[in-house]
Amino acid sequence: MAYKDYYDVLGVSRGASDADIKSAYRKLAKTYHPDKNQGDEKAADKFKEIGEAYAVLNDPEKRKVYDQFGHTGQVPPGYDTGGFQGGDFGGFDGSQFSDFFQDLFGRATQGGAGRRGGVSTNFGGMPGTGGAGFPGGAQVNLEDLLGGLGGAGQSRRFVQNVEGELQVTLSEAYHGSDEVINVDGKRLSLRVPAGTRDGARLRLAGQGPGGGDVLLTIRVLEDASFELEGDDLTTVVDVPAPVAALGGDVKVRTLAGTTGNLSIPAGSSGGRKMRLRGQGWPRKGGGHGDLYVRLNLTVPKTLSDREKELYQQLRDLQS
Repeated sequence: MAYKDYYDVLGVSRGASDADIKSAYRKLAKTYHPDKNQGDEKAADKFKEIGEAYAVLNDPEKRKVYDQFGHTGQVPPGYDTGGFQGGDFGGFDGSQFSDFFQDLFGRATQGGAGRRGGVSTNFGGMPGTGGAGFPGGAQVNLEDLLGGLGGAGQSRRFVQNVEGELQVTLSEAYHGSDEVINVDGKRLSLRVPAGTRDGARLRLAGQGPGGGDVLLTIRVLEDASFELEGDDLTTVVDVPAPVAALGGDVKVRTLAGTTGNLSIPAGSSGGRKMRLRGQGWPRKGGGHGDLYVRLNLTVPKTLSDREKELYQQLRDLQS
């Protein structure tokens, strides 16, 4: 079997830092995550592949062995690996745990999992398991888990916090949003505060299995109408060419849901930015940033006879 180079899989150099590797993994995982590519087997295989690569390159001991001895990790006798025993790096799929994690966080197809499937099952390394791990999230002591499942009267014991991601729209992040997630068969309600930023962390203390915490990273989805930068928002509004030339009003919708008139000065050109103060993102200390409106000049695709006549007159004046 021909193995792919893990550095090539993540698109990083062999001298990449831990931060570079983590950043590359997060970008690729976001692109190929099964939640965004339902029914796409190639995307699922790619997601599995980058997970395998990250599990090795993010672990200093495994990366050291991989760099020296390649994909198979066959270590000569007596070589000090710092505790890692080597072995074939390939074959990572996590299928033996997939049903467990889906049950833990609720399947997207079940009711009560919340919109967008509740917490995405993008779980991370499982320290102490001796396996490749699941990059980026729920951490469980595998020995305790298997021990709990193996004997009558024994119960599963989770000794670490559970992590996941919760996706919200830009509008939900702006206004705040009430969400319901499913953790280990238990429905949990939570409030995403108004003005939440991408990457913000929410903690549900004591709500995880065995009294652990549920740690959620908020992922704010991109919006086709608004772009957020700092405390300011930017939107684009279409302006008919005659209005741009002579001046006039156009309607502008804000993320808050209100619609108002914006006065366009005569002689405005396409790409010009105009500012609406206080119509941007909520600030921590109170108030809002600004909303910038970028003008997009438009011309009609079809013209009436009268419009053609007027445009011809205008063209003749400029010739």
